[in-house]
Amino acid sequence: MKVVFHERFKEVYTSDPAAAPGRMEAILSALEGVYEFVEPAPASDEDVLLVHTPSHLNYVKSLQRIYPIAILAVGGAIKAAELALASEPSFALIRPPGHHASPGSCWGFCYFNNIAIAVERVLRRKEIRRVVIVDFDLHFGDGTAEAFKGRGDVEYRHLPARDYVADLERFLEARDYDLIAVSAGFDRALEDWGGLMRREDYVEVGRVLKEMSLAKCGGRRFAVLEGGYNHEVLGGYVRAFLEGFA
Repeated sequence: MKVVFHERFKEVYTSDPAAAPGRMEAILSALEGVYEFVEPAPASDEDVLLVHTPSHLNYVKSLQRIYPIAILAVGGAIKAAELALASEPSFALIRPPGHHASPGSCWGFCYFNNIAIAVERVLRRKEIRRVVIVDFDLHFGDGTAEAFKGRGDVEYRHLPARDYVADLERFLEARDYDLIAVSAGFDRALEDWGGLMRREDYVEVGRVLKEMSLAKCGGRRFAVLEGGYNHEVLGGYVRAFLEGFA
């Protein structure tokens, strides 16, 4: 199990909750010394254009404080996907998040759709044929759903507010896939915006993802950070998920 991280993700690039000071540090304090860390390189503009329009790329480039971190976040998701293809489970500890970024627009603290770009990149390279994307953030990943709308090689699943473990098991058991990609949002936590998930729930979601990946796609799985905003508990919930996922 590897954690993909770069020191630049600690930078406060804007005033939204995803960019708040101390957010990355809260997660790092729970994971350092437990998992091996690897650094990503920034993605290329060509990578971004696999999913986004040229006008959207140019818009994010105009955000001079945000673009360098956003393009590095895409690189983090790509690195995590590459590790997963080698059957090395991975977690991209990155920001900005991405699942609200559609091909031509963005909102909700997102700029580029990190997970969508990483998935599209491995598909275009013919390294795999079919991917499922599981999203357990509090909010529906409208950008990810839009990016793959009408596609037969990618299926997006946002877990419901209740019975999410049973829903996840049914979904994964009924599909064929070569890779599981996960939008891992921690704003469902009891002490966060959603007030829904306990520590043991995150462990169980991670366990189901791990076991189904081992059973159906050679263990190929990776996750990327999306939401999660209560710094006092965020690191513990991320570590709980990784206990199951790893």
